[in-house]
Amino acid sequence: MNLIYPLNQLFMKKIFVLLILCFTASGVFSQAFMHGAGVGVFVDKARYSDAKAYGTLIYSPRVNFVETETMALSVGIPITIGFSGSYTSNSYSGDSGDFGFLFNAPVVVNINMGRGSTKDNESKFGYFAGAGFGYHYGARTFIDEYYDYNESSTFSAYGPAANAGVRIGVGRSHKNIEILLSYMRGIDDSKANIYGLSTLFNF
Repeated sequence: MNLIYPLNQLFMKKIFVLLILCFTASGVFSQAFMHGAGVGVFVDKARYSDAKAYGTLIYSPRVNFVETETMALSVGIPITIGFSGSYTSNSYSGDSGDFGFLFNAPVVVNINMGRGSTKDNESKFGYFAGAGFGYHYGARTFIDEYYDYNESSTFSAYGPAANAGVRIGVGRSHKNIEILLSYMRGIDDSKANIYGLSTLFNF
């Protein structure tokens, strides 16, 4: 057992170095920063709690670490914050409200094809898909004056994440409108399912 672990580590290091050399030798290893921002809708459902929908703001930076004429491999951190709320004022039953906040930040490796894959690709249409690992935080507060009830709860989750979407070219150069679908599954005690639909403008 003590010998196998160092051998595995050595093997993985050799594979990593070999991949780097291959990319460098083929002339496709590069670094290019790209980013976009937009709005969307998220729904999270944790164990022992109801599903809740949020209006969201998203900022999505990424770095291409491999590029060709038609595709790119990238690593990105699409950061999303969301808010939800409802408020009712009634002279008989009193005020009531339900408010929520979320923060979501996965690290995702994507394969990008066509428009938006690189700054040089001016195709009319593009698409992408990828996977990674994410962190999610949710907070909720419910108030009901009639029952003199006030409850706040929070939860955090971490686990595998995936996304996919399309990019539609607008104007010249690489600028595009992106439609992004995302999903994250909490593997901690929350067992949360987090779904997202966002629309972004990529600069």
